[in-house]
Amino acid sequence: MHPDFDQTSPDRLGGYADVIAEMDHRVGQLVDCVEEAGIADNTLIVFSSDNAAGVIPAVLGGSNGPWRGSFMTPPTEGSMRVPGMVRWPGTVPAGVVSEEPFSAHDWYETFAALAGASDKVPDDRPLDGIDASQFLLGDSEQTGRQFVVFFGPDGSLMSVKWHSIKIWLRYCEGIDKPIVRPQFPMVFDLASDPGEHYNLFSDRMDMGWMIAIAMRAVGDYEKSIAQYPNIKPGEDFTGYS
Repeated sequence: MHPDFDQTSPDRLGGYADVIAEMDHRVGQLVDCVEEAGIADNTLIVFSSDNAAGVIPAVLGGSNGPWRGSFMTPPTEGSMRVPGMVRWPGTVPAGVVSEEPFSAHDWYETFAALAGASDKVPDDRPLDGIDASQFLLGDSEQTGRQFVVFFGPDGSLMSVKWHSIKIWLRYCEGIDKPIVRPQFPMVFDLASDPGEHYNLFSDRMDMGWMIAIAMRAVGDYEKSIAQYPNIKPGEDFTGYS
């Protein structure tokens, strides 16, 4: 639990601690079952999340550590950054901590590769994910992902991240606040400013080259959408011509 959480009330702290303890207990039970079944060396266990902490006091609070914002403030890191832990004894190296970029979209192709089923991945449509299996196996120091493109609740682009450089195209300060488009994209260096407090372009005009690199990902996305329009919910898909 993050130490900043002690700023909340004792009642909420106790409730949140109970939730963490329960989750830890249940995850431990699953790991124990795999061990007792004798299949640990042939079982990949992944612990992750779909979004960062909501940080809503009425529902037991939460903390995103040094990262700014919460689920309700896209595109801050506190809105998108989630835990990601992998366990596969004898196959995935233990004790490795990495800052390499990885997206939830990447699990699909990565799992397929680890299962020896890459030939089953559809090739009649573009996929947002990449195969990071060699990274998980310890055979590569990089995931292979260069950019993370983040979308808002309205389905439109919010930000682009290139390694530790984050470009805000739009932002929102809270669930009751509008999505704002700044006059010019905002630039943050997460390596030195994980809280995204200092817009580099406000003080360093020579940071513009970072925007140019990040916008390559936006250009690639827009070209892909033009060539391969998104499939509408419920639409019968027979492949692209």
